[in-house]
Amino acid sequence: MAAGTEFSPYGMLESGFNRDNMSTGEDIMSQNTYHLKQMVIRKPPRHVSGVRHSMSTATLQPPHSPDFGFGIVAVTDGKSDFLPMIRSGSCAEKGPKQYMEDEHICIDDLLEYLDGIEGFPSPGAFYGVFDGHGGTDAATYVRKNILKFIIEDSQFPVCLEKAIQNAYVKADHAFADNASLDISSGTTVLTALVFGRMMVVANAGDCRAVLGKRGRAIELSKDHKPNSPSERLRIEQLGGAIYDGYLNGQLSVARALGDWHMKGPKGSACPLSAEPELQQIQLTEDDEFLIIGCDGLWDVMSSQCAVTITRKELMVHNDPERCSRELVREALKRNTCDNLTVIVICFSPDPPPRIEIPQTRVRRSISVEGLNFLKGVLDGDGNS
Repeated sequence: MAAGTEFSPYGMLESGFNRDNMSTGEDIMSQNTYHLKQMVIRKPPRHVSGVRHSMSTATLQPPHSPDFGFGIVAVTDGKSDFLPMIRSGSCAEKGPKQYMEDEHICIDDLLEYLDGIEGFPSPGAFYGVFDGHGGTDAATYVRKNILKFIIEDSQFPVCLEKAIQNAYVKADHAFADNASLDISSGTTVLTALVFGRMMVVANAGDCRAVLGKRGRAIELSKDHKPNSPSERLRIEQLGGAIYDGYLNGQLSVARALGDWHMKGPKGSACPLSAEPELQQIQLTEDDEFLIIGCDGLWDVMSSQCAVTITRKELMVHNDPERCSRELVREALKRNTCDNLTVIVICFSPDPPPRIEIPQTRVRRSISVEGLNFLKGVLDGDGNS
């Protein structure tokens, strides 16, 4: 574990966090202030939580009931009484692997993190999981810089989807230009940006985002496996091949940042893509929580199973961090073979309500043979 880093109930908290790690200085803010001022905001309280991110191995601690310190801010569009209130918890564990290559980041309040910049909507939050392979350089670099590339993009905040899509490609190219890093390392990337009542999920790789909607699991991302029909078609059209489920016999995902030993010149189309697929939704009162996790979780657990476990846990203790820890424990019990990183993001301060299933009066019919059989049974019981 890196010096100054320890596991906490709110994920991996790094003491003395330096904002320079995310490269979001005053120059970024000045470039975007004009665009951001066009939007209406309500500034949140100053005590909201900051950034949580994983830089190395975490270990599971016994369950406890932490005092919540989550920042809670709200927004309404005038068309609904629903007020999203964002809080989250995370857990990272190296599992059976020798090294921890996952990274993650949780920013429960972007406005507070960005020093209260005018024009930013509330709630605003940002989350990401980064599943590294071939070393940690790519995952660490993207975790530190992806938000910067989103905010710096000329399309932000007018067109969020385009800004995020551009940011993934720019981060990939910038990583390739960094001579101090091992550009043959790679990482899958999944991010979730909450912007007012809008949420945009972007995925490149096999991490997954699952929305808990009144107990139902709604997948907001698609696993980019080489064998999936759409990815196989794209790969083969670009001259790639798939051997035993591996792209060009080397990589078990079809999209990733880094891995520049498998890519051509920057800007050229290649079988291994850094471009994300995006899903944008408008949050409603039925949207209870979001689970995002690396494939170490999804290799051994279905999306519906994860939602069911999380909802049940929230109804007991209403603590998203304990939920993330429980999902990690369950994956370990199911013998996952990978690192584990899970983030649970809640959209309400209250636990999920019980789902009442209305009883319906159903008319049932029974055959004559059935009636005679039942009569015989009853008569036999009566004579015994």
